[in-house]
Amino acid sequence: MPRGDGTKTIYLVSQGFQHRYWQAVKEGAEQAGEEFGYKIAFVGPDDETKVTQQLDQLKTALDSRPAAIGFAALDSGAAEPVLQEIAAAKIPVIAFDSAVDSDVPVTTVQTDNYAAAQAAAEHLTELIGGKGTVGLVCHDQTSQSAKDRCRGFQDWMKDNAPEIKVLQQQYAGEVGLAANAAKSIVQANPDVVGMYGTNEAAAGGVVQGVKEAGNADVTVVGFDSGKTQLDAIRDGSEAGAITQAPVKMGYETVIAAIKAIDGQTLPEVIDSGFEWYDATNLDDPAIAANLYE
Repeated sequence: MPRGDGTKTIYLVSQGFQHRYWQAVKEGAEQAGEEFGYKIAFVGPDDETKVTQQLDQLKTALDSRPAAIGFAALDSGAAEPVLQEIAAAKIPVIAFDSAVDSDVPVTTVQTDNYAAAQAAAEHLTELIGGKGTVGLVCHDQTSQSAKDRCRGFQDWMKDNAPEIKVLQQQYAGEVGLAANAAKSIVQANPDVVGMYGTNEAAAGGVVQGVKEAGNADVTVVGFDSGKTQLDAIRDGSEAGAITQAPVKMGYETVIAAIKAIDGQTLPEVIDSGFEWYDATNLDDPAIAANLYE
C-alpha cells in the first residue's frame, strides 16, 4: 500500500452526523488515515433529509481540492452536477454506504443491503414460524441502500414464505414518524405478527409504536444498531437486527481512496459485510465492534 506524507487530505461527505453509525464510519476512516499518512476530513448534514446541505458540503469538499473525496449520497441524482465538477478537477471519488447513480465514483464501498435485508426476512420468518401478516417501515424512498433494504426483504418473503402476507411498506426516516407508522399498521391489522424497520430510526420507531399500540405479540427485527435497538434487544421488545460493519466501511473507503490516488484499478463494489445479532451474541467481540450506541 502506498503511503501519504501526512500533508494530503481525503475528504468524506457522509449522509448524516446525528447517527452513531456515521461516527463509527468516521473512526474507521481516521484509523486508515493515521495508518497510511493521510489527513481525514469527515462531514455530514444535520440529518438524512438535508439534501441541499449535503450538496453544499460536497461543493466545499471540492473547493478545498483534497486528494480524494468519499461520498455517501442522500440523493444521487441531485449530486450529479457537482460530481461532474469533481471529475473535471481530476479528484477521484469513492462512493460509500450507498451506491451513487453516476459514472463518476471509481468504486462503491457498501454493505450488500439487498442480501442483508434478505437475511432479516429469513430470521423474521423463522421467529414467527413461517406464517402470518408482517409490516415494514422503510426509512426513505430515494437512497439506493434504503430501496435495497426494503426490496430485499419483500423479494425474499415473496420467493420463500408463501404463508406470510407482507403489507404495503410505510416510509418514515425519523423515530417519531416510524412509531406512528408502526402503531397505525398494528391498529389497522390486528393479525400482524411481525415487523421490520430498515435503519436505526425506523427500527427504534417500530419498537416504540408496537409498544404504544399495546401489542406485545409482534416480533420486531431491525437494521443497524444504536442504543434504542440494543436496549430493546436486551429487554426482549426487539428480537434481533442486522448490523453493518461501519468501522470497516470507513477504513475500506479510505484504503480505496489511497489506491485511487495512486492510479490503481478498483473493483466496482467493495463489500464491507454485515452480521445478524440478537440477545445471544450481541456481546461477542466480533459483533460488538460493529454495534454503536
